[in-house]
Amino acid sequence: MSRSSCEECLRKQLKIDELTEENQRLKQQVRYYKRKEQEGFFGSSTPSSKLPVKPNTPRAGTKKKPGAKPGHTGTGRSSCREEDADHVVQVQPVVRAGVCPACGGTLIDKGSDNRTVLESRPVKVERVVYRLPRQYCPQCRRTFRARAPSVLPKSLYGNEALASAAAMHYLHGVPMGRICQQMGIEAGSLVEAFHRLARIFAAVPEKLITQYRQAPVKHADETGWRTNGANGYVWLFATTDTSIFQFLKTRSGKVAREVFGKRRLPGTLVVDRYAAYNCAPCNIQHCYSHLARNVENLQKEFPESLEVATFTSTMIAVLSQAMGLRSQKIPDEQFYQRAGALKQEILQTVNTPAQHAGVRYIQDIFRDNRNRLYHWAADRRVPADNNLAERALRPTVIARKVSFGSQSDAGAKTRSVLMTVLHTLSNRGLDPAAHLKTALDTLAANISQHPFHLLFPRDPPHN
Repeated sequence: MSRSSCEECLRKQLKIDELTEENQRLKQQVRYYKRKEQEGFFGSSTPSSKLPVKPNTPRAGTKKKPGAKPGHTGTGRSSCREEDADHVVQVQPVVRAGVCPACGGTLIDKGSDNRTVLESRPVKVERVVYRLPRQYCPQCRRTFRARAPSVLPKSLYGNEALASAAAMHYLHGVPMGRICQQMGIEAGSLVEAFHRLARIFAAVPEKLITQYRQAPVKHADETGWRTNGANGYVWLFATTDTSIFQFLKTRSGKVAREVFGKRRLPGTLVVDRYAAYNCAPCNIQHCYSHLARNVENLQKEFPESLEVATFTSTMIAVLSQAMGLRSQKIPDEQFYQRAGALKQEILQTVNTPAQHAGVRYIQDIFRDNRNRLYHWAADRRVPADNNLAERALRPTVIARKVSFGSQSDAGAKTRSVLMTVLHTLSNRGLDPAAHLKTALDTLAANISQHPFHLLFPRDPPHN
């Protein structure tokens, strides 16, 4: 074979390799744009409200049958005894004359049937005039006047109305305009009343942060929140019984440093892989849900690769088992045995040599963060996911869609304080509105008391 023909074969082979590489690159771009059309700009992390294409509603007949599963105890509607009811209403009989309207016979009294109904009263403010007795001492020339009960000094609204409105807005997410329309009060005065409540309870979040630091399991997360038209963030630092909200303009790590402090803390912090939490002076557990999403994205990115398919199928299965293991009702001994086996399976999968760059990228994440990925296997109290924080932030995300954020820095600060107070009360199994009203009643008698001990007289039980 001549030298010119060898050069021609080499040139053709180089061209074939170039076209093959270009073809693979174009296929990858096509897959990327197809995924973007279906999943949105952020891929699998795109919020459901921003999905370009949503799945159709299931057809009729595909829904599961109502009621409990076979062998499970049902939770049907239960009746209420008369002594436990708030009101008992006597209904008049259909036929008052005692004569059957159909045949003219005499009707016999057969007693009555009870029907339990849940009813509500419209939330409306009432104008209340308190007659405050005044007493005068002519000897010392002093006047004594009684105080209005359940009303803060110089407040137009009673504590019941303030507590109900605050719970509706900052706990249940009812828009401010709807509250004003329903209760019949002015928006401006209600906003100022909320600001006053925030000033009264301004010292409560710091006390809750102290409790949060000592919790054996801590969670943290953040999401976007606009303030006065500028982009900002809401930070959440949560446990099973505490929710601390901070609405700020920054996503800087200094926010986490101020919350966690510098001293070594007990317990484990469960977060995603955002670098701002690396400053936490405690053990850190990364969320497996976010890691599983990265693995799923790799599977969608390279569907034709056998190596990727083998790796992703194994990793997705073992990560899902790790996240679901904690909720299983099994003894601790059995839990730690299974957790150890799952941990070893993860380590074996990420330490197996790989050729594909995408597989090696996921493996490097597990290798570089091996000290932050397996605390769930050593302590059953530590979850392998950060669902607690993400679910606690969900009402705030809904409020963001409705209100488009806070209108001022003062509004963001007020929201931080009142959401922290009300959500923490709810987490601890208390009636937020009733408990807040009780604390305000006590403060109305003596405003100098520390509000934290009125709201939370007992420390939360750390599980």
